[in-house]
Amino acid sequence: MNSFIEELRWRGMLQDMTPEIDEHLNKGMAAAYLGFDPTADSLHIGHLVGVMTLLHFQRAGHKPFALVGGATGMIGDPSFKSAERNLLDKKTLDHNVNCIQNQLSKFLDFSSETTNKAELVNNYDWMSQFSFLDFIRDVGKHITVNYMMAKDSVKRRLEDGNGLSFTEFSYQLIQGYDFYHLWKNKNCTVQLGGSDQWGNIVTGTELIRRMGGGSAFALTVPLITKADGSKFGKTESGSVWLDPEKTSPYAFYQFWLNVSDEDASKYIRIFTILDRETIENLEKSHQEAPHLRILQHEIAKQVTIMVHSEEDYLMAQKASQILFGKSSTEDLATLDERTFLQVFEGVPQVKITEAQFGEISTVLDLFGEMTQGVIFSSKGEARKLIQGGGLSINKEKQTDPNGAFNSQLLQGKYLLIQKGKKNYYIVEVTK
Repeated sequence: MNSFIEELRWRGMLQDMTPEIDEHLNKGMAAAYLGFDPTADSLHIGHLVGVMTLLHFQRAGHKPFALVGGATGMIGDPSFKSAERNLLDKKTLDHNVNCIQNQLSKFLDFSSETTNKAELVNNYDWMSQFSFLDFIRDVGKHITVNYMMAKDSVKRRLEDGNGLSFTEFSYQLIQGYDFYHLWKNKNCTVQLGGSDQWGNIVTGTELIRRMGGGSAFALTVPLITKADGSKFGKTESGSVWLDPEKTSPYAFYQFWLNVSDEDASKYIRIFTILDRETIENLEKSHQEAPHLRILQHEIAKQVTIMVHSEEDYLMAQKASQILFGKSSTEDLATLDERTFLQVFEGVPQVKITEAQFGEISTVLDLFGEMTQGVIFSSKGEARKLIQGGGLSINKEKQTDPNGAFNSQLLQGKYLLIQKGKKNYYIVEVTK
């Protein structure tokens, strides 16, 4: 059995752990859980660190539990948050839980044929059985207020002057009980999580000691940051989601392609399952020719295929070549509409009707009154650029302003106009 802890250590994914956990994991197959808060109907790349931790745990021969917090999601974890979050209703949470379960199945083996198959559990299943009085009597009496107040996540909120509701204050007790429940009913002896969860996790080990008289272990991974100090997983347009409807595979691919060299060396260890020798060889090749961005290309490939599919990766790669490299009309025509619009997001657009499109006989006709003021201010300006070889339609260079117009519509309704090297425009033909 491979050493799970050593795997995390060389990958830079080990922050804190309780004593004797290494010895415990070396005794044979162990079970561990990691929680996901279902506050949205998709995970984002910030969750990927936890997902990869579970993946490595299973690859090392152990049994992973993915806990989706249908109950705790109703409260909101106050850990290192500056304000209380909006509470979600059960219908919304149930929808979010189902979506997250589908995403996790891409990473973890839930097959019944393996002894260490992954299991997904929802803490609503057991927390909903508690009455308030039962919980504070049977669980709350085991943990003192002093113990809970000493947690950094609680102290920080109180020191900031933002206060902490009883609802949020109870979160660590509920998460602690989750660990006890899985320890008692699933023989789950380890809880994994981000370093900001350390306080909540050790509350669980304390509950297990006091309520069950047994031992349990904790291990956390560091919170991921970017080299420039900005928040990982955020772009100008918001979070980078795993759901292709929220973040297209193209935009997802571009995120990884654009990470810095310093971050690339860190991320390729954390977000791929490439072995150490392969990664070190890639780093060496990257150092010899940094302009080729070998690390970024490999990360973008590996993570896009893992989260989406090889087909989505190839589409995203092709789309990148269209925008930043040499490509043909045929390449452009193979993009689906969503990827096409994502690639050229923010590009100026002009709409013309099918009737107007049918009246175009020469290249210059396209740049008359129907598109005037958007692409060219006049036909004279258009004629001059076309004669100079500075205009393309659907990646085909146009050199004769009076030549026959024979460009086919992309996806049945678009023309891509390229003016010079970097200026793009979209003409949409509407009914």
